[in-house]
Amino acid sequence: MIVSILDNDFYKFTMQHAVMKLFPKARAKYQFINRGKHVFPPGFAPALQDAIAALAKLQLTDREKSYFATTCPYIDPTYFDFLQGYRYDPTEVRVEQQDGELTVAIEGYWYRTILWEVPIMSLICELYYQLTGQIRQPDEQVIATATQKIEQYGQLGVTIAEFGTRRRHSYTVHRLVVQALRAAGEGTFIGTSNVHMAMRNQTRPIGTHAHEWFMFHAAKYGFKMANLLGLEHWSEVYRGDLGIALSDTYTTDVFFTQFDKKLSKLFDGVRHDSGDPLVFADKTIAHYEHHGIDPRSKTIIFSDGLDTEKVTRIAGYCRGRIGISFGIGTNFTNDVGLPPMNIVIKMTEAYPTDGHWTPVIKLSDEPGKHTGDGKMIALAKQILDIP
Repeated sequence: MIVSILDNDFYKFTMQHAVMKLFPKARAKYQFINRGKHVFPPGFAPALQDAIAALAKLQLTDREKSYFATTCPYIDPTYFDFLQGYRYDPTEVRVEQQDGELTVAIEGYWYRTILWEVPIMSLICELYYQLTGQIRQPDEQVIATATQKIEQYGQLGVTIAEFGTRRRHSYTVHRLVVQALRAAGEGTFIGTSNVHMAMRNQTRPIGTHAHEWFMFHAAKYGFKMANLLGLEHWSEVYRGDLGIALSDTYTTDVFFTQFDKKLSKLFDGVRHDSGDPLVFADKTIAHYEHHGIDPRSKTIIFSDGLDTEKVTRIAGYCRGRIGISFGIGTNFTNDVGLPPMNIVIKMTEAYPTDGHWTPVIKLSDEPGKHTGDGKMIALAKQILDIP
């Protein structure tokens, strides 16, 4: 199901590199959240535990190391030496099952545990379909569907990246989809968030950072400084590379109050991950214009539950006003005739150096997507003046 240590999202490696440089003693906890209320069949937990244990055998090969280092020269060579010696430690993960309910908890040094989220989610999805006996469409249909979609996006004149590792149907489907996108998407398909799939298909790994980067910064520095210091630290590590800023960890409105003129000029653009994309586009354009920056020199990466209809609507609204690109996940890697899973794994607590365990939260632009401790959510809203 997972055959390479690089079968993970690019932003996990870029964040791991940054965590090692800046917060090597920090610890973290993560928790599985079953948003879709899926009922897991008997024996699911032992099967998942076995699959997690198998990840301990993975290691970075010389060929993978050479590809990764050559493709990403802005990452320190010492990091690739570290990654070659890194092994997943299954003792960092606890899996339990009570009837149809599944519990997955992760705890350890942040620089180590940061790599668990994506492969565990993909394992949960693949095992769920296997153990519930659900039959997907044949390979030919999977390829045809992906080909049709990328051709439609090509007709729109937009660029598309594949972001579907976490909730893919299976490794096989993911592989077939990226191959189809690469074959039929010249000029449209620009890469994948999955480093292993990027290497297999000689395309670019795409990504920067995730919500947990800013969630940790809130635990260490407070909610009012989380976005600002999170981006300052990111720029210290990457010096202008990997310049797309994630905007909705504590709502977009709060983000733009902290995304000052210096950061607005330094970063290439922002990523939209929740809320109305057209409202977000208007806010982003207004923000850049307020700081005397031509919005057409910046880019919005849209990545929230996209399909052809949404991309068409967004492209028509934004074209000529600001640069745009799209990251599409589940609609590529789990469009196989079965209901896709709705699951996440989120950081729940952080332990900064010389600190203490602190609950961490995420305040999405969609209230239903808020995650974390209720008391901490209420406190953050009060501090950040969020209704």
